[in-house]
Amino acid sequence: MSNTPVEGSGEHPLPLTTKPISRLTLALFAGASGDHNPIHIDLDYAREAGAGDVFAHGMLSMAYLGRLLTNWVPQGSVREFSARFASIVRVHERLICTGQVIERLERNGEQVARLELTAANEKGEIKATGEAVVAMPKHG
Repeated sequence: MSNTPVEGSGEHPLPLTTKPISRLTLALFAGASGDHNPIHIDLDYAREAGAGDVFAHGMLSMAYLGRLLTNWVPQGSVREFSARFASIVRVHERLICTGQVIERLERNGEQVARLELTAANEKGEIKATGEAVVAMPKHG
């Protein structure tokens, strides 16, 4: 598998916009991740806890940022990936994930790019930020 960025994507991975976050998405993510915290899937529990409604797992935002990366480079090209959660993702919100190369460098003989990543809702409210280092093709 090549570690060449998706043609035409340049210095920016193409933005990724999710479908509205649904209760089904939360239930499926709970099953896939093993995180069955009821605050994410049980409306009665969420209301009793004062949340008003269930909300997305923080790791779901990170998963979408990861998808942004792997839409741009193959999974095997990801060298580092981290995220910080900034605010709750509510049911019915869409996430718009973006990234930008902020530095190109050589590490251990390999050309890599360091990216800043952001997941925000349609109002522009930041839900998660991240950083990644990905292997890039050698030029020349």
